[in-house]
Amino acid sequence: MSELEYPPVDGVAPGNGYTHVVTGRGQWVAVSGQVALDVAGQLVGIGDPGAQAEQVFANLERCLAAAGATFADVVKMTFFVTDVAYMPAIREVRDRYIPGTKPAASAVQVAALVNPELLLEIEAFAIV
Repeated sequence: MSELEYPPVDGVAPGNGYTHVVTGRGQWVAVSGQVALDVAGQLVGIGDPGAQAEQVFANLERCLAAAGATFADVVKMTFFVTDVAYMPAIREVRDRYIPGTKPAASAVQVAALVNPELLLEIEAFAIV
């Protein structure tokens, strides 16, 4: 596991559920955007952002593990959502997977994802 640092940033409002800056040394791990598809490629949680977030975070966890990483190694996440109103449900799931200090993050509302029934996609970057 890498040793990450979260330097304070003067003159910037505190993040709400994310960190402005994360640094660390080690191997860079990039995890492609994950969506709510199960191991068989079936969509999980049609119309339910919380259920989709649960599947997305489970997929992210498996991808990180394949690289020898955990959520504790994540330095940056990008959330792509079709409606920002889904963010509270997504954050609730995120907080179970990533308790404590959060990585740097961006959230972007998009017009659509690759499948119209997908409500969110999340990519992650880690250092191990």
